[in-house]
Amino acid sequence: MELRREEKKRFVRKKFAAVTKRYDFLNAFLSMYIDHYWRNKTADSLGALPSGPLLDLCAGTLPLAETIVRRRNDGRQVVAVDFCLEMLQQGVQRLSGSRWLDSIVPVCGDGELLPFPDRTFSGITIAFGIRNLGDQEKGLQEMHRVLVPGGRLLILEFSRPRTPIFGALYSFYLHKVLPVIGGWISGDREAYQYLATSIQGFYDPPLLAGMMEAAGFQEVGFQPLSMGIVTLYSGTKGK
Repeated sequence: MELRREEKKRFVRKKFAAVTKRYDFLNAFLSMYIDHYWRNKTADSLGALPSGPLLDLCAGTLPLAETIVRRRNDGRQVVAVDFCLEMLQQGVQRLSGSRWLDSIVPVCGDGELLPFPDRTFSGITIAFGIRNLGDQEKGLQEMHRVLVPGGRLLILEFSRPRTPIFGALYSFYLHKVLPVIGGWISGDREAYQYLATSIQGFYDPPLLAGMMEAAGFQEVGFQPLSMGIVTLYSGTKGK
């Protein structure tokens, strides 16, 4: 089991590194630019928090970290962690010269073994990343560990629409359209085939919410967005 987890992590890191240059464009294009709304919703849902820095886990090219800094504009640092150095470098290059970058601290690290002391962050976000962890339970435990009491976790992740007709259309797009277009533009069809299969095989929202509770989070809830294409999960650490 541990070997398979490490193999998955190596595969995902390699694929992210391969599509870095076209990653942001493809995210926007393939989602018909709805990804901007999803990130805005996540940033705004952090709400009032205890004092302290924020953690954006699986930060990629820093789109959510940038959105959080821009929309909150409260001077907090956002520590942006990703295990793919090339993605972080692309994000820093993209934001070069932007004042928002001054509040973002990129860190290359593993979401299952966070290099931070207990009770460091007042809020944690992770967008489209928990699905890619080798061990989601371990990742959730680490998030709970580094969150301050009263802090808030938000998880934005793909899910599967439950409406039969829309669900069938989305499944067709996911498996037949997305890998072709994503592969053609990025030059790596395998990366977008992985995306489709990982979404199809990921936990249903109630199950992931239960995993959050098992990791120690309280007040756990989830909200489908865009007819269930994605789901926004929330939880707090008890005081």
